[in-house]
This record gives sequence, C-alpha cells and structure tokens, in this order.
Amino acid sequence: MCTVCGCGTSSIEGHKHEEGGHRHSHDHHHDHDHDHDHDHHHHHHGDGGHDHHHAADCSVHYGKGIAGVNVPGMSQERIIQVERDILSKNDAYAEENRRYLERQGIFALNFVSSPGSGKTSLLVRTISDLKDRLTISVIEGDQQTSNDAARIRETGARAIQINTGKGCHLDAHMVGHAAEDLALEPGSALFIENVGNLVCPAAFDLGEAHKVVVLSVTEGEDKPLKYPNMFAAADLMILNKADLLPHLDFNVGLCIANALRVNPRLQTLTVSARTGEGMEAFYTWLEASAAHRSA
Repeated sequence: MCTVCGCGTSSIEGHKHEEGGHRHSHDHHHDHDHDHDHDHHHHHHGDGGHDHHHAADCSVHYGKGIAGVNVPGMSQERIIQVERDILSKNDAYAEENRRYLERQGIFALNFVSSPGSGKTSLLVRTISDLKDRLTISVIEGDQQTSNDAARIRETGARAIQINTGKGCHLDAHMVGHAAEDLALEPGSALFIENVGNLVCPAAFDLGEAHKVVVLSVTEGEDKPLKYPNMFAAADLMILNKADLLPHLDFNVGLCIANALRVNPRLQTLTVSARTGEGMEAFYTWLEASAAHRSA
C-alpha cells in the first residue's frame, strides 16, 4: 500500500502503458539508462532492504495521528519515514523529467481532477482547436482501459495510456518512461491527464510546468475547501461544463472565492469544453505560459 495516499500499490513501481494498441511493461527492478539526450538514469531497488517484521501498533489513529493516515501494523513514525522515502524518490525522478523537458523546450501540463470533470473532453477540444498552432502529445492515466487514449488519438495527436491498476495517481517514474516512448517533438506541448482523483496526485510532482485542476459545475462549490491540497498545488483552475449552469444551483463566484481562500495565487477560468465557451481564454493562457517558460 502507498502510505502517502492509501492506494493499493506502492509508488515508483512496475506499470503498464500502451501506445497505439501496443502494451509495454517495465518491471523496474534494474538500472535503466535512457538515450534521447535524457538523463533519466533510474536506479530501481527492490524491497530487500526493508524490514517487514513490524510490531503491531495497538493504537488506531484513523488518520488523526502525526502521519495523518492509518496503516495497520505500521507505527505513525514508520509511516512518515516511508512517505518521505517515496516522495523523495519521486521528486528525484521529477527533476530528471523537468530537465529533459526544459532542454527540449517542451511545455508540460499536469491535468488533475475528480472523475467525470470533463478532462478528456477538454483535451480533445484543445488539441482539435490548436492543431495548426501547437503540436500536443498526451500521456493518459487511468486505473484500467485505454478509452481516453483512443479518444485523444482520434484527433491525430500521439497518446500513451498508463494503466495504474490499483494505484490512484501517476508518478514521475511512469511519466518519464512514457515521455521517452512518445519521442516528443522539441518545442511541443505535453498534456498529462492524471488519474481521476482530487487527493493523491497533489503530492506527486511529475516534472510538469504547471498543475491544472479541472472542476466541473456539477461537483459543488465547496470542493476546494474539501480537497485543499490539490487546489493549493495548482496554478490554474478550470471550471468546466459552464453550459450546464442554467440547469444547476451552482454559485460560480462562491466556488472561485473558496478556491482563492485555499490558494490566493490561483488563476481561474470558466469554460465549456462541449460548446467552446471560454476556451479561447484557456488557449491564450496556454500559449502565454509556454512562451514565458521558453523565454
């Protein structure tokens, strides 16, 4: 179990991803030196150095202990140490990804949200509208299926699907391998669509330039207050499905105010990926951010 977020598998471990219907497997128990001018020299270690004979922790914290999470059989101090080890390893991979992307002039965005917010529809619309202005490749993250990658490929863009199984987020190691397999074009953009989850992806840097949190108007104005870590980690909030507002009791101003309470520097946009409303403002932000990044 990943003690950082409580998902069913540990982070920085084996995964499967698909490109164009072909499945690639990495067992991640070896040194893996990469070409493509990418200093992604991972050293993958097994679990041999970990003591798995934990004494039973009789006190159950239910997330209220110093670690903020309860894992049966593990002390709060041990949980904190494991979290630090996982995040430290992830951050090292993320920095390698970031250096590679910056050298290639690739602008990467990490799209995060709960399931059903319309992330994939947003990406499909963006790729279709910008196909003559910007080359975009996509890394899709889901626990199962390659449905979203297939939708992206219908636009003509290249896409790789990462299936995380029981895992509830992408990590930097997965993204580094997928980015290499995509053979990204220098000066292009990379969209990373994370697993639908407003909790776990907040803790994992993937090497992106910005996290973009997508929230739909069907989810409630209090989501930024319920899931503050995600909104605190993001640089842009896209409030999607604006075309449904006439049919809902949703206060846009209150939602934005709640998000700004959590993160005063957060930029916000209200759009409809279905109708195209507000999307040009997102494209302006995207192109300006990419230009600023490469300056």
